[in-house]
Amino acid sequence: MDLFNREIIGHSAGPNKDAKLVYQAIASIQTDLHQIGLLHTDRGNEFKNKLIDEALDTFQIRRSLSKKGCPYDNAVAEATFKLFKTEFIKNRHFDSIEQLSCELFDYVHWFNHIRIHGTLGYLSPIEYKYRHLNKSV
Repeated sequence: MDLFNREIIGHSAGPNKDAKLVYQAIASIQTDLHQIGLLHTDRGNEFKNKLIDEALDTFQIRRSLSKKGCPYDNAVAEATFKLFKTEFIKNRHFDSIEQLSCELFDYVHWFNHIRIHGTLGYLSPIEYKYRHLNKSV
């Protein structure tokens, strides 16, 4: 997630919460990874391992870890996870990883392009980004 406009810039789906899943999410980012200065995460093992270290080193992305036992360091991400759980996952069953991946792609598109956010002046993340970029040009 880009904290500037709350846009989900990378995502993935898989059977396990592991480094491969995180790597796939990083690989799905549609922008120059060299422009990402910081990756902030909690202290989960899926984030702190050789595969992710190498990916971050390749693109010179610094790592920021939440303080141990302090969920507030990752509050925006935690709030987004809650939205995912209530808007996308709650009372749902996916018959395959392929179905989950397809529907996740659709949800992320909706989240970024259509869903309004109070913290963004009731604009979608993409609309907020374009309005801000047009002001600075």
